[in-house]
Amino acid sequence: MTDMKDLSDYIKGYDYIPIITGPTASGKSSLALDLCKKTGGELVSCDSMQIYKTLDVGTAKDSIEERSQVLHHMTDIVDPGTDFSVKDYLDKALAAVKDILERGKLPVFCGGTGQYVSALYYGLDYGDSEIAEEITARLASELEEIGSDALYERLKKIDPDAAAKIHPNNTRRLLRALAVFEATGKTFTQKNLESKVKGSEYPFKVFYIDLDRQFLYDRINKRVDIMFEEGLEEEAKKLYSSDAKRPSTCFQAIGYKEFEDYFDGNIPIEEVRDKIKLNSRHYAKRQMTWFRAMPEIVRIPYGTKADQVIEEIVSK
Repeated sequence: MTDMKDLSDYIKGYDYIPIITGPTASGKSSLALDLCKKTGGELVSCDSMQIYKTLDVGTAKDSIEERSQVLHHMTDIVDPGTDFSVKDYLDKALAAVKDILERGKLPVFCGGTGQYVSALYYGLDYGDSEIAEEITARLASELEEIGSDALYERLKKIDPDAAAKIHPNNTRRLLRALAVFEATGKTFTQKNLESKVKGSEYPFKVFYIDLDRQFLYDRINKRVDIMFEEGLEEEAKKLYSSDAKRPSTCFQAIGYKEFEDYFDGNIPIEEVRDKIKLNSRHYAKRQMTWFRAMPEIVRIPYGTKADQVIEEIVSK
């Protein structure tokens, strides 16, 4: 087990590094920004899509003005199409934490990617995650030849728990799960369970924004409409016309993947909008299930002020 660092060695008055999380459109960013302003802290993104440059509207990044008011980390760090694993995220995010603490500031994490939150909180150790290139290349060729559905059925037989958490269209994670099994003889689920032995490097506390499901769904629908007003279609068009390699995670992201049939001339734009709303609501439901399964989280009602969160993290 890793020896957990004491925040008092860096900053006074705080026992925990806060992670503000919750389902999409729950108001995480607003609370996290307020918390940074109140504490003089710096924001660290915990969102698997906000890492990509140029994908701004569909990933609901904070505005340029907001980013000028509070220093942001782990946002706009790789080009679309770049492979980026959970281990990559952990390495860079923990380096950011070290930098922030050594400057006497409080890191404030914000985002709804469950894998990232769990990896930070539990201190997951992914070890050497490299897989032989020939395995990855062969599985990628199989994907082109027989399609994702066939490979997904294979994963369901090998590792039904992992298959239940991976969407068939998320080909990057699908290939990764199959490659891990071929390379190690262990299922993706087993490898993840074994990775929990390291322990967290820093003390974290997870704050989950809790709100009524129907109210959340209404917020999601309104936010998608706003995204279209802010130029989501144009942003998606630039992504699809770019030289970003496929399949890659950004093309499977909600808010972008729904445009493929539209750009091919198969569906109207209204259907794209409806699909994004539906997929976003389904994603929010999965997020709620993920985070509510973490018994250690601190549930805070929607609309909670930053001052109340500070009370939870300040040393007693």
